[in-house]
Amino acid sequence: MRILLVEDDYQLGESLVSALSIENYAVDLETDGAKVIPMLNAGDYDMMVLDLGLPNVSGDEILKKLRAADDPMPVLVLTARNTTADMIESLDLGADDYLTKPFDIDELFARLRSLHRRSSGRARPVLISGDVELEPKEQVVTKAGIPVTLTAKELSVLEALMSRAGRFVSKSRLEEGMYTWGDEVESNTVEVYISRLRKYFGSDFIETLRSVGYRVKKG
Repeated sequence: MRILLVEDDYQLGESLVSALSIENYAVDLETDGAKVIPMLNAGDYDMMVLDLGLPNVSGDEILKKLRAADDPMPVLVLTARNTTADMIESLDLGADDYLTKPFDIDELFARLRSLHRRSSGRARPVLISGDVELEPKEQVVTKAGIPVTLTAKELSVLEALMSRAGRFVSKSRLEEGMYTWGDEVESNTVEVYISRLRKYFGSDFIETLRSVGYRVKKG
């Protein structure tokens, strides 16, 4: 699981990165609130741990922007603000959980695991990008209302892109969804399936940003 950790205390942030890495989380640390939304747009994150007292753009503003964009990413607020009013405000803004500093690291791990379980079990809505629609549960794909038959791996790549529409998805993340543990991954596999999807849905359906990944338009 990849986490964006937003914490302006660099020493605390680095300590958390080390602790989370031991638990097999992939973690990116950001200390400047103004850089968070661009990172979310360009990156591929499963969850965010968010401080509220950030320079330039507050955690509250980040939450507002995230939820205004209908981004369902789970967010755990990790803050020194410890009043009930502060917690209620963050939850009303769209936070999924709230933990105050100082905190027990094992409690943080438990809350992250809980958030991951809850987000994995959410009902998955129909995914839409332009005239392409994907019904995740039934694995049904249509273009302009006409059914399109895809292989399992083609579906895997398409769902990974459409579930993160508007954000770039890395090549490695796409590979994770296509292979099981121990499978040998060919170097150009993702490019092959991206090419196939472009043939089905149009050459401009998937955008490529070199060294970053691929994305489809949102909505």
